[in-house]
Amino acid sequence: MKWTQNHIFTLKEAPSDAEIPSHKLLVRGGFIKKLAPGIHTYSNMALRAIRKFETIIREELDKRGCTEVLMPMVQPRDLWEETSRWKEMGDGLLKFQNRNQHWFCLGATHEEAVTDYVRHDLKSYRDFPKNIYQIQTKYRDEIRPRFGLMRGREFSMKDAYSFDLDRDGALKAYDSMYKAYQAIFDRLGLKYRIVQADAGNIGGSQTHEFQLLAEAGEDALLVCDSCEFAANVEVSPAIDAIQHVSKDTSEKALEKFATPGHKTIADLSKFTSMPEKELVKTLFFSQNEGLDPKDKDLKPFAVLLRGSDEVNPIKLKNLLGMTNPPLMLTDEEVKMVTGAMPGSCGPVGLQIPIYMDNGVQGLKNYIVGANEDGYHVKNVNHGRDYKVTKVADLRMARAGDLCPLCKGKLSTYRGIEVGHVFYLGTKYSQKMNATYLDQQGKAKPIEMGCYGIGVTRTVQACIEQSHDQDGIIWPKAIAPYHVHICALDVKDEKVMGLTNSLEKELGSMGIDVLVDDRDERPGVKFKDADLLGMPLRLVIGKRGLDNNEVELVDRKTKAVKKINPSQIIAEIKQGLA
Repeated sequence: MKWTQNHIFTLKEAPSDAEIPSHKLLVRGGFIKKLAPGIHTYSNMALRAIRKFETIIREELDKRGCTEVLMPMVQPRDLWEETSRWKEMGDGLLKFQNRNQHWFCLGATHEEAVTDYVRHDLKSYRDFPKNIYQIQTKYRDEIRPRFGLMRGREFSMKDAYSFDLDRDGALKAYDSMYKAYQAIFDRLGLKYRIVQADAGNIGGSQTHEFQLLAEAGEDALLVCDSCEFAANVEVSPAIDAIQHVSKDTSEKALEKFATPGHKTIADLSKFTSMPEKELVKTLFFSQNEGLDPKDKDLKPFAVLLRGSDEVNPIKLKNLLGMTNPPLMLTDEEVKMVTGAMPGSCGPVGLQIPIYMDNGVQGLKNYIVGANEDGYHVKNVNHGRDYKVTKVADLRMARAGDLCPLCKGKLSTYRGIEVGHVFYLGTKYSQKMNATYLDQQGKAKPIEMGCYGIGVTRTVQACIEQSHDQDGIIWPKAIAPYHVHICALDVKDEKVMGLTNSLEKELGSMGIDVLVDDRDERPGVKFKDADLLGMPLRLVIGKRGLDNNEVELVDRKTKAVKKINPSQIIAEIKQGLA
């Protein structure tokens, strides 16, 4: 493909709303152009990378017996009402009415649609197993789209769904898709980790994320330094490397004392000369999810943690069986529940459920708020002074915590979630009456799994991990073009003759070639070649050909080879091997 035939327009500077390297490079290279917040047009080069990644996905899924379909992006409200997700998904689901005043939504995910697709067909145990996938546009109405394709509103996704007779079959399908994902991401040749994760509003009892490692990743990961354990910080068990147990052996009498102006743990630590890890903070949340407009009663509960710890809202959500993480109470709501403003509140005397993090269990005679503005209480002890509803792991894990598998130490990484596999069980089939008749003629719900890959997100994530100060370094597997030929003297017959013949010959071998045939200075062409980031750059110029040589540059290593024109094909094949 000639540059002058393609629609390629590069920029020297990225727009101000491009915050991370991959977003800046995609915009500067002309790969994407914003149409509206979170909605982009993909250029031919971006589309070529996307299609190549789609091909990898199809090859790996098809060889494992998966079947490709295409479901509608527009879905009726009735389906989503069957699973209660019309309300559960909240404002993230873009809802609208047609001219007949019927409600629809744009597909943010397709569990309901695919369950409806199969429930009228899979009626006998003889019809199983099945695995269906699609590669299609999704729309999620992100409140703040950012980072280009990383958190957009409209995006391309591969979603697959397995259907089995029982749990054993479903877990076998899960394992097969898990391995398919490993093969898919291995073919990109980038660094990734498979981590334990939270299922979110998709649901399910077993789930793993595939995370490409990158400094700009939105997800915090904890990885063991001694074994294969890895987890999203949202779900990683928090195990102290050193268990803190109070030195006190007896319980002392309660004592209230004034703490004027000392509302934060840091202030209280300085005021009392007590380390933050020996103080206890009380946080307040509501178990009311707001899904039912009639349910307006406040359902408050308290959470106790050491002053040095941070609450994990996902663990709270899972402990309480909620659909979404609980919301913190407002200052006014805290005052209504405790009689004091935040910073002076504690568990003593509360008439609401109290959940305690494991880290507080070993403390004795600790300090908490007195539920009176400007006062705290010392020598507080659980069991004696208040009752705990439940003790659980409720804090955020952090670097230095112990691995739950081998007791090695956990280290932190940043990651970009590019794939997610879920074992769903009968979450959707039961609600949507998707059943089959077993060998005894008894109706049973279908066991399901679902498996997603963010196609456009992965393409950008590759760039986030693989770039330098000059531009993109495309993985060979999804590079829009394998070879970028810079023709330096486009009016010279010898230069263009060799260029055109190479483009044709390499193309016949399945090697994609981009020819920069612009009448531009060499420096401009080289700078654009580095920006666009194709694996190999071939420089053909009149002066070089007069010396019977051309220049081959490896984009990743920047190694330069002067080669004889007769060696070009062999060198390119070796460089792409």
